[in-house]
Amino acid sequence: MQLFYNPDIHSALNDFSFDKEESKHIVKVLRKKEGDILHVTNGLGYLFSTEIILASDKKCTVKIVETKIQQPTDFYLHLAVAPTKMNDRFEWFLEKATEIGIHEITPIICEHSERKVIKTERFDKIIQSAMKQSLQYFLPKLNEPISFKEFVAKKHEGNLFIAHCEETHKTLLKEAVKPKEKYTLLIGPEGDFSEKEIKTALENKYIPVSLGNTRLRTETAAVVACHSIVFSNE
Repeated sequence: MQLFYNPDIHSALNDFSFDKEESKHIVKVLRKKEGDILHVTNGLGYLFSTEIILASDKKCTVKIVETKIQQPTDFYLHLAVAPTKMNDRFEWFLEKATEIGIHEITPIICEHSERKVIKTERFDKIIQSAMKQSLQYFLPKLNEPISFKEFVAKKHEGNLFIAHCEETHKTLLKEAVKPKEKYTLLIGPEGDFSEKEIKTALENKYIPVSLGNTRLRTETAAVVACHSIVFSNE
C-alpha cells in the first residue's frame, strides 16, 4: 500500500483536493487517473481510502469512500536529543525512531553541543516520509530546539531518564521500563552532558540509565533507547 500524508483531510469531509505540488506528483509522476484509489492519513490516527474523481495536475480531487481509525498506543515516548555535528546523522535518527514508533522529539542544545542552530523544516519532511514508508497513521511531534536548562526546568509527566557516560551507578534502561507508562529520556551530544547538566537533571528527578556496556554515538544511543522502550511495550 502506498500512503499519502495531508494534515488537512478529516472525517467531516466528503471530498478533498490536494495542493498543486502534490496533485502534479500524483497525476504526472505516479500517473494516477480517475477511479484509482489513494490511501491518505492526516497523521492523527486516521486512514482514508479515497477515489480520484478529478485527475488534474493542478488540483487532484478525491472522494472519501472509507475511514479507519488507528487507536493510539498505551504508552508515550518523548526523546530529547542533542543534535549531532553532522545533520545526516540526526536525520538518520529521526527516520529510524519514526519507523520504530516514537511519539515526540525535542532537539536540546547542551553545553557541549557542536551544533547550536537547528532548522526543523527538513526534519519535518524526514519524519513525514518515514511515517508514510512505515505505514503509520500517527505523525510524531517535532518540537522546536530548546536549551537543556529550559527543557529540564519544564514539567514532564511520567518517568524521567537521562543517559550519560559518567562512571556512576546507573540502572539498565530495559530494566527500568514498565509497560503502559509515559517516558521522557535525555540523550546528550558527542561530548556528553556536562557535569553541571547531569547534576541539574538529577536535581529535577531524572534517573540515570545505561544503554549497555559500550559507548554509543548520539544518534545510535537515541535509536537504542527508542527501540528498548517501544519493544518493552509490544
